[in-house]
Amino acid sequence: MKEGIHPNYQTTEVICGCGNTFTTRSVQPELKIDICNMCHPFYTGKLKFVDTAGRIDKFQKKFAAGSYASLAKGKKKK
Repeated sequence: MKEGIHPNYQTTEVICGCGNTFTTRSVQPELKIDICNMCHPFYTGKLKFVDTAGRIDKFQKKFAAGSYASLAKGKKKK
């Protein structure tokens, strides 16, 4: 390997949004993540909605009619 062209591979502290922290190795000194194995639904077995600014409610209102007719632009009357 050539000297001086590779990034510094160092011990890294990973901090999750749930408060869990662990140590790994990376080229960055600290990583902040939103979800980890302690809070991810796949590993915990719990269903958890991560709702940012009411996106789920907005989606449910948009498709409340049960069809895609609400998306049709310029509905034609016969």
